[in-house]
Amino acid sequence: MPLVSEPHEDDDGRSDAIVNDRTCIVTRETGSPETLIRFVAAPDGRVVPDLKRQLPGRGCWVKAERALVDRAAQKKLFARALRTEAKADADLGALVDRLIAADLAGMMNMARKAGQFITGAMKVDAAVRSGAAVAVFHAADAAADGVRKIDQARKARSFGEEAGQTIPSFSLFTSAEMDELMGQNAFIHACALAGQAGEGVVKRATMLEKYRGFGQSGAEGGAGQPKQ
Repeated sequence: MPLVSEPHEDDDGRSDAIVNDRTCIVTRETGSPETLIRFVAAPDGRVVPDLKRQLPGRGCWVKAERALVDRAAQKKLFARALRTEAKADADLGALVDRLIAADLAGMMNMARKAGQFITGAMKVDAAVRSGAAVAVFHAADAAADGVRKIDQARKARSFGEEAGQTIPSFSLFTSAEMDELMGQNAFIHACALAGQAGEGVVKRATMLEKYRGFGQSGAEGGAGQPKQ
């Protein structure tokens, strides 16, 4: 799984690397590739997400929020933007969620192999207190006591950081969902460590959290389990 997608050619032949006028077809706001999701029309006419921005052909962009993807599908904005009889399935928003989640799980596995993603409550607590952790992760159904202890470590660490910055905390999947996504690599408590792979995990987790409508992870604990 590459950390950086290869540039593709837009409709007018310009490289993706130099195109700066991406506009959400719902809000009409411009944004960067990290805040928008690209969509294209498949050969069969179905609208498909292009998270890695590598699929050929005309593309359009939607701000990375589930509500906006659902609205674009309901109002048939994709056909207008793609200038074709493109049809968006009713579950397109859910499909994007699954793809971002799978991308995150893959990045976690990559970071684990690179030594930048560790699991286990005691190891996570130690990494937080030492300043090695850049984000913590909990199963959404993790025991409250385990989460509370790691939260205490996060708060204690924040006192030594500039402007009281607290390590972000994410609770994006139940333990059953992680078993399905990650198999034997599933966890109850984990943390990402500094480094390209670890920071890639945080980037994807932040995108999934925002897509689900939870905004930034709070200093007082992780985001709640989203409603599907």
